[in-house]
Order: sequence, then structure tokens, then C-alpha cells
Amino acid sequence: MVGNSVVCLSAKAPKEMGSNSAEKFYRIPEGKGPHSVGCTDLMTENAAEGSFLRLYYPSCNATDNEEAPWIPDKEYYQGLSDFLNMYRVVGERLFQYYVGSVTCPAKPNADFKPGEKYPLLVFSHGLGAFRTIYSAICIEMASQGFIVAAVEHRDESASATYYCKKKSVSETEEESTPNMEKEWIYYRKLKSGEEERCLRHKQVQQRAQECIKALNLILKINSGEEVMNVLNSDFDWNKLKDSVDTSRIAVMGHSFGGATVIESLSKEIRFRCGIALDAWMLPVGDDTYKNSVQQPLLFINSEKFQWADNILKMKKLSSNDSNKKMITIKGSVHQSFPDFTFVSGEIIGKFFKLKGEIDPNEAIDISNHASLAFLQKHLSLTKDFDKWDSLVDGIGPNVISGTNIDLSPSQALLSVCVSRKSWLCGWLKAALIFRAELSSCHKEELLSE
Repeated sequence: MVGNSVVCLSAKAPKEMGSNSAEKFYRIPEGKGPHSVGCTDLMTENAAEGSFLRLYYPSCNATDNEEAPWIPDKEYYQGLSDFLNMYRVVGERLFQYYVGSVTCPAKPNADFKPGEKYPLLVFSHGLGAFRTIYSAICIEMASQGFIVAAVEHRDESASATYYCKKKSVSETEEESTPNMEKEWIYYRKLKSGEEERCLRHKQVQQRAQECIKALNLILKINSGEEVMNVLNSDFDWNKLKDSVDTSRIAVMGHSFGGATVIESLSKEIRFRCGIALDAWMLPVGDDTYKNSVQQPLLFINSEKFQWADNILKMKKLSSNDSNKKMITIKGSVHQSFPDFTFVSGEIIGKFFKLKGEIDPNEAIDISNHASLAFLQKHLSLTKDFDKWDSLVDGIGPNVISGTNIDLSPSQALLSVCVSRKSWLCGWLKAALIFRAELSSCHKEELLSE
């Protein structure tokens, strides 16, 4: 009886406090740098082979308080529900109830801030994620003077994504009917008996190509070439002309996105360095380990996610190279990097490993500061990010050099690969099941709202 009461209270608390979601209680942190931040979406071509990304950028100070929606379409709720093996009708309602009004602190389509050349950072999301849920990291980088292109991958590793295709309409309908519609692509589950490494390696190849394609797209805009955005947007892309410092380009990603960073570095020398956040190494191909990643690379790991075999693969890639670093954030978990860590309460967050023992804001600050210091060194930036150089060496509160994982031969043999759902939101599956198992009266009330 006590347990059921706690569940009902936690589920109803936001509504009883006058909110339809957690938005009033928990917020994605604002950027701490000197620049205001804007964001806009860019999609090219009416086919899955085009590019799709969210651009975060230094912006002129906006006069209104509008912020971008965090999860922009209900189909993303459906995709997350599929990914987590939830009924869509239940999952969609729960996501809408819990995070439906959450926004990210970036101004949609705000005017781009001209006057200087900005380094470019391409960001790759994790398995089951999509372009918007690492906004805390991307916004911080943009506030510090980076243009950030957060790619939404179409390799069927995102919970959901889409492209715009032309509708087939008759001539009489053509004038009154929009001629574009969204074609949704949802997460592809492993088939029975399918070997995961083969699928993930194929996907990471496509992901790397999508990162390179995003790089080419931004550089094309930078050179003044006209690019057709198939999405309706008020953003003036012409203002990006000559705004990118083409000699200062890096790639960054989390989990499956960390593997994508490594593959992208191996394929594209214009990426001068990379940052892999809690990388999942299974998708990385054998050829990549054969001295094909020459650029500097920073591994930033959580304390609770990694295992011996995964760490040994990182070390195999970075052995005897002083420009390849590894640090671990003490008290952190795999979900200390995506935004979900900021929009959940303390009890649910810790119970489902969405939050670690360390404060989420401190964890993301350590990660961001180490990243900025690393980028300053290897992109030759003239900033003051070198004040955080010690973090890159694993020196400071709540950070260690290398790993906390026991790498002894016996432990390496015993290490077991983490379940494929755990690196994005295994915690979320449990959380949604937890919420779905409310009393029948509460479920009826929630679904009838």
C-alpha cells in the first residue's frame, strides 16, 4: 500500500503543482559562455539519403522568451515507445505527460551572430536517440563560440527520424494541399538470430558518412552556395557565409555516437580531433584499430557504464599516443550525458540510473570543460579554455585519469557486453513500466485526459 501511494504521488505531483509536465521543476541548463544561442533545423533532399540536422549557433540577443521545444513531434514519443517495447498509446501519453512541455534554452531561428569565424563541431547521437536530446552539451558549445551540427541519423538506429517526400495529389487538390509529407523511419530491432556486431558495424559506417555529409553541407553554406532547406524555416542561411573557420573542425558523440566519432576520424582528415563520450566500441571495425585514427581523441567515460572489454578496445586504439586521452567522471552514469538527466526528479532519476551520485550539472560541467580544453589545444583556439587543462589529465574533483575498471586478464575474460538498450535508456524502460503499472483507476484517468 505504501509503495502504491508513492507511485501515485510521484506521477501526479507535476499536475497537482499546476503543470502538465516536469518542465517547471527541472530544466535543461543554459549555456554558460558569452554568446546567446539559437537553433534551427536543416533538411536537404526529399529522400532518406539527404542530410538532417539541428544547428546550434551563436546568435544575436533575442527580444522574446520563446524557447525551442525539446522533443518536437509526437512520433518521437512513438519511436521511443517502440525502442523500449512499450505500447505506443501508453508510451506516447506518458512521454507527453512527463516531458511534453519541456523546452531547451535556445531560441528557434534566432538571427545568426556575424563578425567572426567560428569552429565547427559535428555531433552524433546515441542508439535510440535523435538530434535534440543532447541539447545541454550542444548549447554549451555554441555559447562558447562553436557552430554545432547535431546530426539525426537515418541508419535505423534513432528511435525515430523522418524525411519529407512529395505527396501524390491530383491537379484539383494541388493548390489547396501541402505537397510535402513526413515519411517516418523508426528504430530497427535485431531480428531473431541476427548477430548484433554485423548490424552495428554496418550502421556506424552509414553514421560516419552522414557526419561527413553534414560537414560538407555546412562548408557548402559557408562558401556561399545556396542550399535548399525542405523544412519551413525563417532562418537566413546566407548569414552563415564565411562564418566557419574551415581549419578548425571536430567531431563529438555519445555511446553509439562515440563509435561514430572514431569511424568519422578514420575516414575524414578534415576532422582535426574527436571527443567520444562513454563510447560503445562494439560497432567499430577491426580495420579502424590498425593505426587508421591519426587525430587526437579524448575519451570521457562515466564511472558506472564501462566494462573491461570495452575499455581495452579504447586502449588498443589509443596506445602509445600522447594525443589520445581517457578520463572518467566519478559518480556518473551513462545517462549523465543526454538531457534526460536534467528533466527527471531525484528519486526516479537515481532509481533508474538516470542520475548518478554526482550532481548532473557538475558532471556535465566536467565533461564540457574537459572537452573545451581539449578542443582549444588541438584546434589551436585563442580562448581561455586552457584553464581546464588539468581535467584532460584527470586532475580535479570527481575526475580520474584513465579508468576505474579492473583490466586484469581474469576480469577482461569475465566482462560481459552491456545489453543493447542500456546505453541510451534502459532506465527509461523500467521507469515507463513503473509508471504504466499504476492502479487501474489512475491509468484510466491519465489516458482519458
